[in-house]
Amino acid sequence: MKPANPLRSLAFLAALAPAVAFSADKVDFMKQVKPLLEGACTHCHGAKEDKGDFRMHTLEDMKKGNENGPGLTPGDPSKSAIYTTLILDAEDDMVMPPKKEGLLEKSQIAIIKTWIEQGAEWPSGVTLEQTPRITFAKHIQPILEENCLSCHNPDKAKGDWIASTKKEAFESGENAPNIVPFDTAKSAIYTLTTLGADEDDLMPPKKSGGPLSKEQITFLKLWVEQGAPWPDDAKLKAKEKKGPATNNPDNMELVKKIHAFIVQTSKEKKEAEMKPYETKVPKTGVPYSMVVIKSGEFTMGSPAGEANRADDEGPQTKKKIKPFWMGKFEVTWDEYEPFQLTNIGRNKDGSRQVWAPTDKPEDLISQPTPPYQPMDFGMGRDGYPAICMTHHAANKYCQWLSAQTGHFYRLPTEAEWEYAARAGTTTAYFFGDDPKQLKDYAWFFENAPNFQYAKIGLKKPNPWGLHDIYGNVCEWTLDQYAEDSFSKLGENGSLWNKSTTPYPHVARGGHYDDDPELCRSAARRASNPDWKQQDPQLPKSIWYLTDATWLGFRIVRPLEIPTVEEMFAAWNNGVAKE
Repeated sequence: MKPANPLRSLAFLAALAPAVAFSADKVDFMKQVKPLLEGACTHCHGAKEDKGDFRMHTLEDMKKGNENGPGLTPGDPSKSAIYTTLILDAEDDMVMPPKKEGLLEKSQIAIIKTWIEQGAEWPSGVTLEQTPRITFAKHIQPILEENCLSCHNPDKAKGDWIASTKKEAFESGENAPNIVPFDTAKSAIYTLTTLGADEDDLMPPKKSGGPLSKEQITFLKLWVEQGAPWPDDAKLKAKEKKGPATNNPDNMELVKKIHAFIVQTSKEKKEAEMKPYETKVPKTGVPYSMVVIKSGEFTMGSPAGEANRADDEGPQTKKKIKPFWMGKFEVTWDEYEPFQLTNIGRNKDGSRQVWAPTDKPEDLISQPTPPYQPMDFGMGRDGYPAICMTHHAANKYCQWLSAQTGHFYRLPTEAEWEYAARAGTTTAYFFGDDPKQLKDYAWFFENAPNFQYAKIGLKKPNPWGLHDIYGNVCEWTLDQYAEDSFSKLGENGSLWNKSTTPYPHVARGGHYDDDPELCRSAARRASNPDWKQQDPQLPKSIWYLTDATWLGFRIVRPLEIPTVEEMFAAWNNGVAKE
């Protein structure tokens, strides 16, 4: 279904606009308007996202609007959807930004209106980017109540500054004003937090728990840049500073417990004992299938003469691969969603906010915080591959599944993935070198339904029984990406290029929007922070990749059970910290 359209005939809404007092002074686009639009609008209507078929990262796109009319008409707010959608009732489905994301305040709306009335001046060549959206209640009020109100309240008022109400915060103080909307250089509420830890004017002082965290200082900076919105009715009270909600139990001790369970449960000791199997996730009852990938030797990478070969696909080297099971299909939403969506309160790192030593291991493993929006982006969930997870999230799913089943699951190494994809072949694809045959085995640019992913298992498998190893969605591997990875890997394919930095990691197989050459057995893709560019959170989520709607994963289970230390390394490999 087409997403709700933010632009509709709204001329009549001008009469509904709230009576907002605004300054007749010239509005500065770069200083006042741009930060507002970048924080509130471009996550859904930016360069890469066009909800309602509407983009606003350029002046031309904003004027164009969509089929229902212009988004911006210079000089006339009543014919500018970027204004009329701001003044709708908070419960209206078309109000922008949506209520759940925090409505703009009257002062911010007034800036937009005045700018339009003054002709919507927009410097040539300027485009809108994306910055995190800061709201007072979520980001600023906790900082003030936990760090400022104990000294800056009506009873104490150090420096004659009171931070209890909007009027007092903006007007009181020996050197008032301490808050100047849109101007961080003149806002002491921000500048004094950036001083050195031992400077006398640091706020809050070191003895009172200062300095603030980098995250908190960034919140204050962005808040001022976005106009320092402060609800008129907000009254602040001093609160005790919150420490970490819990000590994260997802550590080496937990891995030791899971390792002991795996050693006790996994009975296969020899390759001859390995059989394909279909089983269910104990916690959810969702089935999944594993195929046997026998040990062997192969040449990793592509030969110099292969069509469309990239430089990072070599040099070719021989690799010995130990036996393992591999997921017959890519991990689906049916399998992944019980891990992703939990009713248990979680911290940003995914640890439980409330836990007890008696909790089961799978409940103590870090799990994603609730997603900003449905991560299937409307493309389908029942029987479709799970997408948009970070490398860290995929690793933690493997740990979560391992804790329930008593089998050690992880992402495949890059060598394991290519070995399994080739299935004993040396050609560009496991079916040969002719890309015209790809349509029988993969969903890619030329045949993907509605230019999006498809349900798993609808195409022919490769000779070793793996479906969608090419196309549909790109698949995470365990490895850190490097252009010369192949020459560095040991002869033992169970080893991988371990992470030293959050980015990049390797994804393989190509996806539904790729050309055939990107679906070859040797083709590689390096992860990039831009894969979460539209994430409006600050810091950006360690769980979700809002711009990687074509990225998923499949799991492997090596026959050889690794050490506790190796298990820990596989499940905590390359955590992306923003």
